Amino acid sequence: MTNIKAFQIDTADNVATMLDEIDTGCSALLTGNICTDIDNTISAINKIPIGHKIALKDITAGESIIKYGVVIGTATKDIAKGSWVHLHNIKSVYDERSSHLDVNTGAPKDTKYE
Repeated sequence: MTNIKAFQIDTADNVATMLDEIDTGCSALLTGNICTDIDNTISAINKIPIGHKIALKDITAGESIIKYGVVIGTATKDIAKGSWVHLHNIKSVYDERSSHLDVNTGAPKDTKYE
């Protein structure tokens, strides 16, 4: 049994939020409103920081990213089940500048600071 957990907010979600950091090849226990057509564990295919999203299924480029039961973004490339879902592979439908933010720090890359 794994101690690493991820939280699925709504059964319609195709991503879950990592409640712990997860390393490549490790599994997380899904908690929350778990979709009945998926297993209650998910294996990470890359390292995912705490608080970030993990794909619960394969998501194709152009497909909606669903969290909270609503569309929060669009996949900019194919995302494999178990992948880190973040600014490097999605575009936010809420923040036009999201594609200009550093994937690790969230700092803007399109503004020079002096």
